[in-house]
Amino acid sequence: MKVNGYEIKPYADLEGANLQGANLVNADLVNANLDGANLVNANLVNADLRYADLKGANLQGANLVNADLRYADLKGANLQGANLVNADLRYADLDGANLVNANLEGANLQGAILEGADLQGAILVGANLEGANLKRTILEDKEEPQGDKDLRIKELEEEVKKLKETLGKLKALLDT
Repeated sequence: MKVNGYEIKPYADLEGANLQGANLVNADLVNANLDGANLVNANLVNADLRYADLKGANLQGANLVNADLRYADLKGANLQGANLVNADLRYADLDGANLVNANLEGANLQGAILEGADLQGAILVGANLEGANLKRTILEDKEEPQGDKDLRIKELEEEVKKLKETLGKLKALLDT
């Protein structure tokens, strides 16, 4: 498949490519080199980006709903305002990535590297962060209004309560 003159396929060399606003729904970009690519507002719904090199790529406002980004290299990528609902980011490297106001609802970030990533304003409801590296991760805007903080704390407390209930059920099953 060709988009904006670029061949979209596994192992494609798309370093620095301009794919702004491109329709890449269901694209197979396994192991593709998208280092520094412009993917602003690109539609990557259900795209397969496993092992893709997206270092420094600009994915601001991109639609990555249900995208498979397992083991992808997103170091320093700009994902500000990106829609990553139900995206699979297991073991992805998001070191220093900009995820400000990104929607990660239901995303799987198990084992992901989020060291130094900026998650201010990001939606993380239902996201799986088990085993994720959150060192130096920025989670909260210092200027956030108190009411918003209280709401987020309440949401997080509810998530913790659900997790504790699930762990209790699992323990009960293991004890039988």
